[in-house]
Amino acid sequence: SHDKTVRVWEMKSGQLKNTLKRHSECVACLAISPDNKTIVSGSWDDTVRVWDMANGELKSTLKGHTGRVSCVAISLDNKTIVARSYDNEVRVWDMDSGELKNTLEGHTEGLTCAAISPDNKT
Repeated sequence: SHDKTVRVWEMKSGQLKNTLKRHSECVACLAISPDNKTIVSGSWDDTVRVWDMANGELKSTLKGHTGRVSCVAISLDNKTIVARSYDNEVRVWDMDSGELKNTLEGHTEGLTCAAISPDNKT
């Protein structure tokens, strides 16, 4: 959201469970891990943030992009995060350690999305 927060709502009751506040610019994208334990947010502040779903604590901040982050995805095995940015790169991180595993380059125009295949290989 443009208020720089992530808000976690309970769908059935409509109750606000958490407001996650650490981004310094608009939050542009989100992903929730398949095991429902982690939220990943991407922001115009060029960062990806990893949050604990249960308590809203910030687990890590992934840095390296030099442009607005506009898409994030989490692998089905809950081990890998990918993020795409207006710097025309896709970065691949280990979700537990926050270690940058790869930077995928080659696009010459803005990227609109990123995804991980069900077998976690592509």
